[in-house]
Amino acid sequence: MTDGHNTYFNSVDWAAMQADHPVGDAFLAFARKSRDEIRAHQERLFARLVARAWQTEFYRRHWGNAGIQPGDIKGLETLPQLPSFDKSDIMDSIARNPPLGDFGGFEAYGEGARPPVILHTTSGTTGTPQVLLFGAKSREVQNLLLGRLYRFQGLRPDDVVHSVYGHGMINGGHYVRESVTHWTSALFLSAGTGVETPSVRQVALMRDFGATVIVGFADYIKKLARVAAEQGIDPVRDLKIRMISGHLGREDKETLSEAWGGAACFDWYGVGDTGCIAGEGPDRDGLYVMEDAQYLEIGDIDTGKPVPEGAEGDMIVTCLYKDDIYPIIRFNTHDVTRLKPGASSIGVNFQRIEGFLGRSDNMVKIRGINIFPQAMGPILEEDPAFAGEFICKARRDETGRDEFIVAAEITNGADSSVADRLRALLKSRIGIDVGVEIASPGDLAGLTQTEVRQKPIRLIDERFK
Repeated sequence: MTDGHNTYFNSVDWAAMQADHPVGDAFLAFARKSRDEIRAHQERLFARLVARAWQTEFYRRHWGNAGIQPGDIKGLETLPQLPSFDKSDIMDSIARNPPLGDFGGFEAYGEGARPPVILHTTSGTTGTPQVLLFGAKSREVQNLLLGRLYRFQGLRPDDVVHSVYGHGMINGGHYVRESVTHWTSALFLSAGTGVETPSVRQVALMRDFGATVIVGFADYIKKLARVAAEQGIDPVRDLKIRMISGHLGREDKETLSEAWGGAACFDWYGVGDTGCIAGEGPDRDGLYVMEDAQYLEIGDIDTGKPVPEGAEGDMIVTCLYKDDIYPIIRFNTHDVTRLKPGASSIGVNFQRIEGFLGRSDNMVKIRGINIFPQAMGPILEEDPAFAGEFICKARRDETGRDEFIVAAEITNGADSSVADRLRALLKSRIGIDVGVEIASPGDLAGLTQTEVRQKPIRLIDERFK
């Protein structure tokens, strides 16, 4: 007689999971295998994933609408022939079958056989928050991938990790906490966003508990350095941060590093649905795709078709390990990147990407020029007067002409020529004249919502209001 519960820790074959997705020295050994060996590993996991996907109503409908039959999917070479899906398809699934949709595939499990399911949501940065579902196995693989990446980047057992990822229903903070506490020996400070733990309190916690590593989004990590200085806490002398790992995008790593006394800065990329897709290694020369677990395609923003090597396009990911709850095959993140050519200097045979270059669904076309708002930050960083915060605005005047304005916070005491300098700098990089609005430090917080959002708002499109 049982009470019917399948517990999380009894639902995972831990040895098999780590054989498929190794950690530590075993990870490095796998990552240095030949491309043929890596591909064979991927094909084995992909066959298992496809079999599971056909058991879900979501894929039977999604593939069936495209005329795909079970025997049509021969292997990874078939992927470009399959339709991709994105957040809109997931939200449609939820609308059809509230509140959880039919992409989880619960119905394929017999009575009492479904594994435990972890429920979170996205932050809602690009719209209505989306339900995220994880089986015990797929959740723990996600945790493993990030935990081992931190170790690959240089996280030590004696480190104290200060995390500024948010909690609540949002996946980020919980996921990162599990990654560090399950797959490393480091201590973890779960500070969260500025709403959960005010910024002034955060820098005091970092000092009092001897934080050595910060993880989170670059915008807020930079803000914490400024807050520390305002509180009389020297980010270099009083805080011993030696490593920062987060979502840097095109952020200027040198500026972020200098703000924290020369800390080594590492970029990594993933989304709520997929977990960690790619991250920098100790060479900091592109982001290594975690190819034992993730298969990444770069698709044309307009057509979805494969782009030439080195060209920019949407990241379309297949999670080779998600064969329990919510299989993911060709999920279009609408985040833009490009493959990085050439061989790794440290002998890792995984593909590399340049990192996050912008969102194709947040791209604006101004007078024939495609502009990614997130790309303005690194350009502004080139001027020493820039204080770190900015927001872009797209407007349409009464004649129908589109204008692009960049509002930027500048340091107190900056001279009056800064607006002209920034305008010239942006034109040289973008190719068209843009407007520049100058703000004092802190003035844009209400618009960017840096204190309360995982990812700050970078575009206000006023053209269609």
